[in-house]
Amino acid sequence: MHGVTLWKNIDRSNEEGIFKLEIEREQVSNLYTWQDGRCDPEFLKSLPKSKSYLSLHTGFGCATLFWFSRNKPEKLAKYDRCGTIQDLAVSLLCENNEVTMSTQNAASWGYYLAEENEWDLKALNEGNFPVRLLPSKIFKPGESAGKLKSSWFGIPEGTTIGVALGDLQSSVYALLRDPRDAVLNISTSAQLAYIHPTFEPAVKCDSEKIEYFPYFDGKYIAVAASLNGGNTLATFVKSLQQWTMELGFSVPQSKVWERLIALGKEDSVINDMKITPTLLGERYAPEQTANVSGITLDTLSLGHIFRSLCSGLIKNIHDMMPHDVLKKMEISRIVGNGSGLVRNVVLQKEVSRWYKLPLELGNSGDAALGAALAVIHH
Repeated sequence: MHGVTLWKNIDRSNEEGIFKLEIEREQVSNLYTWQDGRCDPEFLKSLPKSKSYLSLHTGFGCATLFWFSRNKPEKLAKYDRCGTIQDLAVSLLCENNEVTMSTQNAASWGYYLAEENEWDLKALNEGNFPVRLLPSKIFKPGESAGKLKSSWFGIPEGTTIGVALGDLQSSVYALLRDPRDAVLNISTSAQLAYIHPTFEPAVKCDSEKIEYFPYFDGKYIAVAASLNGGNTLATFVKSLQQWTMELGFSVPQSKVWERLIALGKEDSVINDMKITPTLLGERYAPEQTANVSGITLDTLSLGHIFRSLCSGLIKNIHDMMPHDVLKKMEISRIVGNGSGLVRNVVLQKEVSRWYKLPLELGNSGDAALGAALAVIHH
């Protein structure tokens, strides 16, 4: 939902009777995702200040487009529109000349004024942003983006196509059944989120570590989004595997994971070692690095280290969205999702230890399921 891709108007006039969900390679750019790191802090500081309450970070659509406009304008000259990757899919399905975008995706790009439901054109023009590329229509979640142009895999021509939704909001929608639940997703990165029923964009946010994005039915979702999740644990596992290879042994990653979880799940390995696992920094602190403290002769076993690493991962999220915040919002349960959490009982134990709330693993937190459910209900 933060990513951006660019493309040209798709002319199908010479393809009578043929419908393909595809686009020629020369008509579309690469997809620049939330992991794109080309916009360093100095570059972001050089951009015009927006009236939007939303923060701007590297990997966000408008930041990426600003970078290209200043550093590689010839890239932008090849295309006449842009959107998220799901907006491109909707355009292909409908063969729309105008790109539609949901409030959820627009908010994830930056320079979006939620109350006015429009781009902050004054700030964008001040920075000579390529405004011509931006989606011209911003719709509420659940609104129609158009009609299916032709029959496709048994779906009849003329079927309504909903505007593309944010993957975070859709994942949460698939899991939340009670407004008193919070959703914790740990896969590549990590997010803890809950529905904030009274948030107003005009009100100054209490913490730069918690962001608020449009949800459904005019509500907002409060999110602590960490860049460090399963990727951090995977880096540790790969390092262990590399060390064993350098010592002349070969151990499959699956065996490393299995052994680490077995060693780390015993409560006897809880210790005073502190690991701050922010290898990728955080959006609110991009230059932050990882560190370890409290190392003693008794804490150098693999079980101790892995338990401390998992604890540090959850503590990092807790530092962003503490238990007190959830308590104030009357959150009574955390619903867990994502392969990084579902497959790792050590992380599950640390969630319960830090948040002191019941943890229930979700059976299905798939964003595609959430998007389908949202369209049905709206």
